[in-house]
Amino acid sequence: MTEPIAVLGAGVMGVGISTLLAGHGLPVRLVDHDPEKLTLAPERIRRELRMAQLVGALPPGREQGRVTGHSDVSAAGGARLVIEAVTEDADLKSAVLAEVSAGTAPGTPLVSNTSSIPIDELADSLPRPGDLIGTHFMNPPALIGTTEVIRGARTAEATLAAVRGLLQEVGRRPVVVSDAPGFVTSRLLHPMINDAARLVQRGTASVEDVDALMQGCLGHRTGPLRTADLIGIDNLVDSLWVLLKRTGDEGCRPCGLLLRKVAEGHHGRKTGRGFYEYEESTR
Repeated sequence: MTEPIAVLGAGVMGVGISTLLAGHGLPVRLVDHDPEKLTLAPERIRRELRMAQLVGALPPGREQGRVTGHSDVSAAGGARLVIEAVTEDADLKSAVLAEVSAGTAPGTPLVSNTSSIPIDELADSLPRPGDLIGTHFMNPPALIGTTEVIRGARTAEATLAAVRGLLQEVGRRPVVVSDAPGFVTSRLLHPMINDAARLVQRGTASVEDVDALMQGCLGHRTGPLRTADLIGIDNLVDSLWVLLKRTGDEGCRPCGLLLRKVAEGHHGRKTGRGFYEYEESTR
């Protein structure tokens, strides 16, 4: 029997990563202390699996892996690999990773799915920093074929090999980058989205026109503001604060429009409203 993958956090990214794994036949233990999230997760995973199947993003004819819900991180014990996908907060991630490390066998790869926090910073909380590596799955993970992999200064070769192998097993192309705040994707994308929101805030152009120009003239697949809705505007703002603190780049200071949307609860697709409105939320 295949050893399960443990996924910590049943939010948007935890559910998305679980969908990707289950869609490729792997068993998943989805862990979250919030009973409401665990209750909602199975239907959300079924919905995302249906979408991935409709667009041909999953292997045809493969039996789906079973996803089981758990309320305690002790469920990560015995897992083949652990993927942490909790809120983008360095202290919270460090605490969760330290707890998991204490309950898993040495050499078990611990993967922090983060958009901006340096992996070596998180590794300071672990007794075995070589077990830790970073990934930055894009949302939705089951539909995006490339995954950024962040190798920390102390990440062991065996940890890197295990993560590369898993990603290839589920049909993703791993691209390994060195550790730095925001890595490559967020360091480029998130300040750009911030600038796009500033243009709307200043009245230079509408949300729709900013996205239309970026799509039609510059080849951005979805447009920066629609992308912000997909990321989650609250998550985007958290990432920008991380980048500002760790780089000093004032271009990463979240603009007023982003902060206002977070304060109003308009976080994007997951809440049903962000820069655009959606028929249903994904929370």
